[in-house]
Amino acid sequence: MVIRVLIADDHSVVREGLRMFLSRDPEIAIVGEAEDGEEAVRQAMEMRPDVVLMDVLMPVMDGIAATAALRRALPETEIIALTSVLEGATVVDAIKAGAIGYLLKDTQAQELRKVIKEAASGQVHLSPKVSASLVRQVQALPPAESLTEREKDVLCLLAQGKANKEIANHLQIVEDTVKVHVRHILAKLHVQSRTQAVLCALHLGLVVLDTKNQPEKKARPQ
Repeated sequence: MVIRVLIADDHSVVREGLRMFLSRDPEIAIVGEAEDGEEAVRQAMEMRPDVVLMDVLMPVMDGIAATAALRRALPETEIIALTSVLEGATVVDAIKAGAIGYLLKDTQAQELRKVIKEAASGQVHLSPKVSASLVRQVQALPPAESLTEREKDVLCLLAQGKANKEIANHLQIVEDTVKVHVRHILAKLHVQSRTQAVLCALHLGLVVLDTKNQPEKKARPQ
């Protein structure tokens, strides 16, 4: 499977650099480039990419607003925020808008290719620095409705970066059932994306996220 990627960044040199090293991977195809958020939304609606690399700070429409618009219009398209901004509020806003990942622009090329492939399969990814920033922000999240034990199991596996197929194998259920559980989890937590759900899992104490971005499930009384 070739992953179709749209690059959104207002700096042409950044777009060119991303296109150059991502195109070296036969599993990734660049289907479009946009220099502002409004153009990113327009092109995504036409191209229907699997993944959008979204700069946060852009003219006309910023990356956060564009992410929110795409999350509503194209729920199957995953969005990775790629930026130089590590301000706590910006990170949380991007995640709330629906980004499945948040990477800094100093991320190595090999790591970025890996994250794009993970995002295409629905895996959440946050860089270590971003994880540390989020840990400081989660206390501000509102309380959420109670989840069933099975939904908590699914949420914990989501927080560990598992894709639907991996969760299904781990819990010995079919993948369609996992998708149903994920929809219920998002509805109960009043969030729009898997990444937001992971933040809620942190807030509820269901998982622990360390600075190496390796969430672990807390032991539950038998």
